Amino acid sequence: MPLFFRKRKPSDDSKKRLEYQLCLSKEAGADDILDISNCELSEAPATAFSICRVLQKKVFILHGNELRSLVPKGCSISCLATLKVLDLHENKLTSLPDDIGQLKSLQVLNLEKNHIKALPDSIGDLRLLQTLNVKRNSLTQLPASLGQMSSLRTLDLSENGVRELPTELANIRTLECLTLDAAQMSFPPASVCGGGTEVIQRFLCTELGVEYCPPSQYLLPVLESDGCAQMEDCVDGEEVAWQSKFQDYEKKKEQKQQEKLEFERRLEEVQREHTQLFLLNNSRKEDILLSVRQEQERLEQGLSQQQRTLELERQRLLGQVRIAETSITSRISCLLLENKRQKKTTEFLQALEEDRIRMEQLTSITQEEADSLRKREVAAAMQKMLSEGYSMRLLQETCETRRQSLVTETCRSMETLDRKFDQEEMQKAAFEALHLKKDSMHGFIRKQIRLIEAELMQLTRLEVKRRDLDAENLQEVLADQRAALTDLLQQLLKQKDQREVELRQVLTEMELKSDSNQQNYWMIQYQRLLDSKPLSLRMQEAGVEQQLVSLLCKLSAQHYLPVIAHHHITSEALRHMTSADLSKLGICEVGIQKALLIWAKERISPSAEGACEAQEELAGACEAQEELAGPSQPSAPTLLLSPPSSPGSFELALTPTAPGPDDSPGASECVVCMETEPHMIFLPCGHVCCCQVCSEVLQTCPLCRSGIGQRIRLYRN
Repeated sequence: MPLFFRKRKPSDDSKKRLEYQLCLSKEAGADDILDISNCELSEAPATAFSICRVLQKKVFILHGNELRSLVPKGCSISCLATLKVLDLHENKLTSLPDDIGQLKSLQVLNLEKNHIKALPDSIGDLRLLQTLNVKRNSLTQLPASLGQMSSLRTLDLSENGVRELPTELANIRTLECLTLDAAQMSFPPASVCGGGTEVIQRFLCTELGVEYCPPSQYLLPVLESDGCAQMEDCVDGEEVAWQSKFQDYEKKKEQKQQEKLEFERRLEEVQREHTQLFLLNNSRKEDILLSVRQEQERLEQGLSQQQRTLELERQRLLGQVRIAETSITSRISCLLLENKRQKKTTEFLQALEEDRIRMEQLTSITQEEADSLRKREVAAAMQKMLSEGYSMRLLQETCETRRQSLVTETCRSMETLDRKFDQEEMQKAAFEALHLKKDSMHGFIRKQIRLIEAELMQLTRLEVKRRDLDAENLQEVLADQRAALTDLLQQLLKQKDQREVELRQVLTEMELKSDSNQQNYWMIQYQRLLDSKPLSLRMQEAGVEQQLVSLLCKLSAQHYLPVIAHHHITSEALRHMTSADLSKLGICEVGIQKALLIWAKERISPSAEGACEAQEELAGACEAQEELAGPSQPSAPTLLLSPPSSPGSFELALTPTAPGPDDSPGASECVVCMETEPHMIFLPCGHVCCCQVCSEVLQTCPLCRSGIGQRIRLYRN
């Protein structure tokens, strides 16, 4: 037990209840009951003791508090001398007052659910006590004075540590009900205790050496006394005559009749007390129900507010998804429309014919080209092309099979490439790779395939996000769009394969037409393909100032002409540039840098420098604004088909407005392992939802459950 403890302050409701009960007990015409239960009291108020003494209360109810002692400081237990019922259950009492025997009129004492460790010896002075309940306490033994309670009818000792009963209990002739834990008893034995009150009393009488008599013979005299001295035993001996017994029987009969009337009167009083307790309990229940109802209303209001917040958030997410769907729908419609236009046009066939004629022209090699062959430069370029092709092929194969053998296989292939490079077949392979790379039609098909793959990935993420939001509207529209994109992707894949076959046929024809005695045939073709410039670059070079072109020719720096044309460098721009700026553009020779800068400064006359500076500042501000506005994206997707850089080629430019791969509504991860990014396209459904490792064991698509007919690997930068 702690030496110090903080007294818990009663709540406002408990204080109000205590004041109400004390005032109610003081009113005129109040009954003999003082009920201050469930008031969170740590000690009984002195006012209650004064009320019991002055108004001579008969019932004092103190249960459901936190009492640690019965009598407060400055009070005496004699104030409760008129009590008949004292209810102290469900408190924290550890002991009873030593002078509790002064409660001579006490008939019921309820001490259940406390922490009492021992009963005082003066408890035997309660000669009129009929009910003693000490259930669920900490008692280990009982005082011998308990046998002096001549009117005790009910004794409850269960759920304590009592193992032995005092033999003096045999003197209580009126004991009708004795409750205890029979299994843990040592005296009387557990077998005797399990037999009931009569068996226990017979055992104790035998131990004490007295004769056992049933309680019915002692009940009437005890009830008749009602505060008088204890009556002596009225058992007649064998020497009393039968006439005397008959007279006693008549007296007992009359006493029983009086006892019956007294019992009915007490029963009526108990019923009245029960009625008052019932009404009090009903009022308490109504208060509790009211508080519970108020709390429930508060919780319902909070829940409805939270639901409204979640609904607003859901509507906002759905709006974002609808905007993304609208942009993707417009982009897909533009793609489909452009594809239909390409099918209807005949210019594509003409471009193919022109391309075929151009390829036939390439097959013829002049003597000048053979003389101007730069063997070492072309060989290095061909070796680099083959190395890149072999490295990319090995990288793809290694990613799909075994990553551990990457370095070994690459070194082995490079050695094989170095040994076979001088052979005619390797030169042909290098030319074929460069030809595929520079073929405009093949590049156009690859761009369209990459664009459709990106659109399929965006569409798959939107479907996953819609499924998470439980929004099933427009699912058929998304499915139709995905099906159209899938058909277009399959068609482009077939066109890509067909274009590669056509290019290989052209190479075969070139090989058949080539002169067997012609030396370095494939190296000359490779150099010709390298030297050929796209139409767009030739147009840019034509726009360069003629004086600047002449200067480059004088400096033998014609190879820098494409760089100057690509960056749109003019004499005005050169005047504001430094050597470091030219080095960033790729013009690294110091002599050429100085010559270009001196030429640009000499072209401007001193008299026009002021006007030029103003124009340059205005142009610089415009360029800065254009650079700031350059990265911004239009509000709607733009699909443009630009003029071909060479016959038969087209360029498709698309400015996306939907969220990028990292900003899309759905998470960019595999729906199976939830760790890596998706890299596989499933055909014919068109979903992009799995990584390469997870897709190897799948037979059906995880999103739509349709069969997988073909898998396409995505490679990202």
